[in-house]
Amino acid sequence: MTCPQGTASTIWAPCTERKRRSIVVRFPTTACQRCPVRAQCTTSTRNGRQLMLRPREIHEAVERARTEQTTDEWKDRYAVRPGIEGTIHQAVAVTGIRYTSLPKTHLAHVFAATAVNLIRLDAWWTGNPLDRDRTSHLTRLGLTLTT
Repeated sequence: MTCPQGTASTIWAPCTERKRRSIVVRFPTTACQRCPVRAQCTTSTRNGRQLMLRPREIHEAVERARTEQTTDEWKDRYAVRPGIEGTIHQAVAVTGIRYTSLPKTHLAHVFAATAVNLIRLDAWWTGNPLDRDRTSHLTRLGLTLTT
């Protein structure tokens, strides 16, 4: 690896950072200390520039995933996420499910899903929409101060 000023890296060493395999690439301290554009490359005051790279197979997998995320197909699939997260939020807010142990968690999820479905059916049968008008905390505070 070569820095923007043409200095070659001196050390390539495997390491583990935050439980992830990485490769440390270091540039010579002496070259970085006298470099006129040092402030653009590193914030280190004692050592030279240092980079953390992922192993090749992980880097390539991340690049493939990033490329895939630019496709319309992926964006359409990802557009479903707010609905799913809204359902999960509703289940947590309405039923107060908590995670304890695996068998209890599964049973809690089954009960929570049943409760959410019953709430939605009731709203549909009675014609009452589930989404309420949202009022900010500040607006509610203003309303309570004036009344």
